[in-house]
Amino acid sequence: MYQIIKEVEPISDYNLLLTFNNGEKRKFDVKPYLDLGIFKELKDKKLFKTVKVSFDSIEWQNEADIDPEVLYKDSILINS
Repeated sequence: MYQIIKEVEPISDYNLLLTFNNGEKRKFDVKPYLDLGIFKELKDKKLFKTVKVSFDSIEWQNEADIDPEVLYKDSILINS
């Protein structure tokens, strides 16, 4: 099933706390992306913290975004 991002919160060490439409909270590590293209700009922690929900996924002020399927597949479930 296709998962939609409902909430995103930047947390320590270039990680994101994501809440999906199925109620799961998951942690996604952005560090592997920080040497790739537009994501290099996110090394600026002020810019990194501009992340927001956009439609069914997330994006930053510099228009970098990550597909919600990737966010779900490559994130770690947080026990609530």
